[in-house]
Amino acid sequence: MTASNNAGPGPLLEVRDYRTHFRTRAGAITAVDGVDLTIDRGETLGIVGESGSGKTVLARSIMGLLDGPGVVRDGSVRFKGVELVGGRRDDLQRVLGTEMAMIFQDPLTALNPVVRIGRQLTEGLRIRLGRSSRQARDLAVELIRAVGISEPERRLQQYPHELSGGMRQRIVIAIALSCGPELLFADEPTTALDVTVQAQILNLLADEQAKRRMAMVMITHDLGVMAGRSDRIAVMYAGQVVEQAPTPELFANVRMPYTEALLAAIPRMEGETHVRLRSIAGRPPNLGAMPPGCRFAPRCQYARHRCSTEPPPLVVDETTAHAYRCWYPLDEPQRRDGASAAGLGAGGAVAGRLGQPTGAA
Repeated sequence: MTASNNAGPGPLLEVRDYRTHFRTRAGAITAVDGVDLTIDRGETLGIVGESGSGKTVLARSIMGLLDGPGVVRDGSVRFKGVELVGGRRDDLQRVLGTEMAMIFQDPLTALNPVVRIGRQLTEGLRIRLGRSSRQARDLAVELIRAVGISEPERRLQQYPHELSGGMRQRIVIAIALSCGPELLFADEPTTALDVTVQAQILNLLADEQAKRRMAMVMITHDLGVMAGRSDRIAVMYAGQVVEQAPTPELFANVRMPYTEALLAAIPRMEGETHVRLRSIAGRPPNLGAMPPGCRFAPRCQYARHRCSTEPPPLVVDETTAHAYRCWYPLDEPQRRDGASAAGLGAGGAVAGRLGQPTGAA
């Protein structure tokens, strides 16, 4: 049950200037706009942002799950050196499930409600790996046991509605891991689960990743979840990556006001009771009518005139591998003072609360 990882040179996944457009009656909408990412073997990348920021669309589009007459993909997606955008459909079909897999956000809708768990688990093993029915069933039992579910033989005969939410999520994880992928996308894998089960699921994913030397892209809206469970974090807003850095560096030296606002919105156990939780004022922009300047400017407490008129480029600090999209980043003394005065505190204070180192990576 281990992945047959290719140890060849270069990153496992390389995404360059990638865009996803949807044709609608109101015109074309760009849900993913100019994203650059690389993922190495065994690495965990966290993609963080509000609902509607483009995280799920990016992941599904990379995997080719959004292909259709109304979807246009531009740019480059190279998996193990093979181009998946505009290339042969066979190349994409070959890697899906066996080399690249996804844990979908809602296990109740990801699983077929009228098909037994056993059939859903063994289908990929039979079709993708060519296992016999008996071999596939034995592997399915082993997978169910590996993800921490008791009585695996009995679970094969059950339907999804007969399982709890946590058990359904574990079954979805087992299906995603069944063919030994080298890259796993986990789309909000702990949504709607209680805190104890969330921790169990995250620990399970970490354990399986370590066993398989598998790369993982964790998609979430919660920066706190990513604090101790990722090597790098990419923050998305309105279809763009607005900040990206190694995890310790990001928490120690936040540059983008949007990232600072996400950190400030994390509930703190040590705070006073009955205090209103922080939130980000306003709402994300309409993807069909983007503002002319910085996309976060209408919601940014630090915005200046230039922010509303000129879109900022993605600036990369080569020394720290820290990239950010802001005309007036938070490392400026006047901006940093303003953050402290507002009571938000950029990276260091929050990093300490979340158990992250406060120095650079």
